Amino acid sequence: MSANPSQSPAQVLVVDDEPDLRDLYELTLTREGYHVDAAANLAEAWLCLKEKRFDAVITDMRLPDGLGMELLTGMQAQQRAERCIVMTAYGSAENAVEALKAGAFDYLTKPVDLKQFRTVVASAIQDTSQVYKNGRSTPGPAKATGALERLDSEPASLRRMVGDSEPMRLVKQRIVKVARSMAPVLIRGESGTGKELVARAIHACSHRAEAPFVAVNCGAIPENLLEAEFFGAKKGSYTGATQDRDGYFQAARKGTLFLDEIGDLPLAMQSKLLRAIQERSVRSLGSTQEDAVDVRIVSATHKDLAADVAAGRFRQDLFFRLNVIEIAVPALRERRSDLPALCEALLAKIALESDMPVPALSGALLAQLASHPLSGNVRELENLLHRAVALSDGNELHVDFVPGQPSNSPPAVTGDLQSYLDQQEREVLVKTLTETGFNRTAAAARLGLNLRQIRYRIARLNITTPFGDDAHDDTP
Repeated sequence: MSANPSQSPAQVLVVDDEPDLRDLYELTLTREGYHVDAAANLAEAWLCLKEKRFDAVITDMRLPDGLGMELLTGMQAQQRAERCIVMTAYGSAENAVEALKAGAFDYLTKPVDLKQFRTVVASAIQDTSQVYKNGRSTPGPAKATGALERLDSEPASLRRMVGDSEPMRLVKQRIVKVARSMAPVLIRGESGTGKELVARAIHACSHRAEAPFVAVNCGAIPENLLEAEFFGAKKGSYTGATQDRDGYFQAARKGTLFLDEIGDLPLAMQSKLLRAIQERSVRSLGSTQEDAVDVRIVSATHKDLAADVAAGRFRQDLFFRLNVIEIAVPALRERRSDLPALCEALLAKIALESDMPVPALSGALLAQLASHPLSGNVRELENLLHRAVALSDGNELHVDFVPGQPSNSPPAVTGDLQSYLDQQEREVLVKTLTETGFNRTAAAARLGLNLRQIRYRIARLNITTPFGDDAHDDTP
């Protein structure tokens, strides 16, 4: 696939000091319809780049006169549009991560799998062609398509991230920048800050926007079903497997796989996930062969994964693989200036869902909300506004935080402290379960818990549900 198929084939530069490998890569890419130039070292590569622009540059990490990383960083410094793919020796995971952090579009591990090779090159060319369409088509230090320039033309998923505060502006800029590569992204933030919204924006800003976006709540899957859910299963591979089924990796082919609350994955599954990411292939339960999968991994957590690594609860090698690029989503207390815009957007959403006129946002309501800590972030804000609309008498909205008490004063504690805390927790759980139709998965998501945690709390606090022990856990 060329950057402009009606005029000329895509241009690819291959840089490798081994003649046999150069010939293999050139033959493979020529058969795909690309025009290929080859260089044996950095000096030759720079001469090629000086003469013309390319759609993709593929370079070995180690060259006779330097490192492929030097070519990558040099191209970045010149603001060239070409996407760079770096080839690393088998087992050199740290080199691959370093290359991605330096701006490489993707990496390949030697010995190169030719099917994977063709897929990665096609993705790089597709991404570069979008940059050229935006006006950058000359080699060298041409006009840069910066994050702010691209922001105005980005999809609706970016515009849904309401707020013009400095923290949100920086997050949006970073989304646009990281969307251009295949580098794994770890989104970090407190519960309720909108981490999935960030993940969807990354997907929508990438060349994978037309492919599937598959979101997975890692804490909501029973441990004994994790492997089948992630990698798929063949008919008869386990009790109840009456037909072949794809897993999340297969469902997200050519798209983005979003692993929410990645810190909740058990250690055994972390090991299998790491292998799938490294090998870019998965083996379904009951299958004898592995299937190549082309997915971009974006994960999210509200936990301190570095602390979990130190405590032995999370694999260090998986952490380094997932945390190539990090995006920190600010808490609502760090972006209070966005509160009016957030309230207006949320009230419009509530009105649309309820088929009613948009309620008026009064200064009194804003003052009430501004005096509240909103420790549950945007999710808590949305729940408070839902409640305000539901309890409205048709005139001005009011937020009822704690019945009979101002929002900024602590409730009185009488009797045993643990009993009091248990009662408060019980009331919150019962209220949330009721609002979600006793769907424990949905209730857990609202409260920033995983399925195992909410089941434990329901049992500990002796909460009776209409469905008994068989309460449904399906995500709505």
